[in-house]
Amino acid sequence: MDRIADIARVIAEMQDPMAVEHILRELLTGGEAEKLSLRWDIVRLLSGGKSQRTIAHELGVSLCKITRGARELKKKGSVLKKVFESKSSPSYTSQKEE
Repeated sequence: MDRIADIARVIAEMQDPMAVEHILRELLTGGEAEKLSLRWDIVRLLSGGKSQRTIAHELGVSLCKITRGARELKKKGSVLKKVFESKSSPSYTSQKEE
């Protein structure tokens, strides 16, 4: 079985968000968790309508890093786009912007 698919299956079967957080913290180094969180922030901010340049300035990252997230959101059938469309509640989207 594909290793990413195996990890995804295990996480998808977990019912408790805290348990998912714990497993991610146990699997990832601090640096890996930070990189994953940064990518998540980039896609979240893009989904919220922020420009790539604004995000680059706010997060201190290159436009190249942001462009990858933008491309993923524009792909036909993008799961990321669907995730963030369903997460458009004010409490979710304002989480990191406060």
